[in-house]
Amino acid sequence: QVQLVESGGGLVQPGGSLRLACAFAGFTSDYYSIAWFRQAPGKEREGISCISSSNISAYVADSVKGRFTISKDNSKNTVYLQMNSLKTEDTAIYYCAATTIGLCFVYEQLFKSWGQGIQVTVSS
Repeated sequence: QVQLVESGGGLVQPGGSLRLACAFAGFTSDYYSIAWFRQAPGKEREGISCISSSNISAYVADSVKGRFTISKDNSKNTVYLQMNSLKTEDTAIYYCAATTIGLCFVYEQLFKSWGQGIQVTVSS
C-alpha cells in the first residue's frame, strides 16, 4: 500500500514562498506518478502539478504556471512543490496523491492513494 505524507505548509504573506514536500513509500512498480491537488474553501479540488517516476511526464496547471515548480528526489523518495509569488487565492488544503500510471494524466479519479492534506494560507 502506497503511503504519502505531506509537510511544509503554513502561513505566508502574499508574494512569499513555501516548499511543500510529499514523502512516499510502498510502490511495487517502477512506474507511477505523483501529483499535487488543492482544495480551497467552497471550491472543487484542483490538480495543479504532477511528475512521473521517470521524470519524462510532467504537468503544471495554468493557474500556477511560472510560479510553482515540481521536482522529485529519488534518493529521499520525496516530491517537492516549490511555490513562489504566492497569492491569496492560493490559500487551500494541498494534497499529494499517487497513481500507478507512469504518465501524468491529472484526473482525480485515477489517483488511488492520498496524503492527509496540509494547509497553506496566504494572508497579510
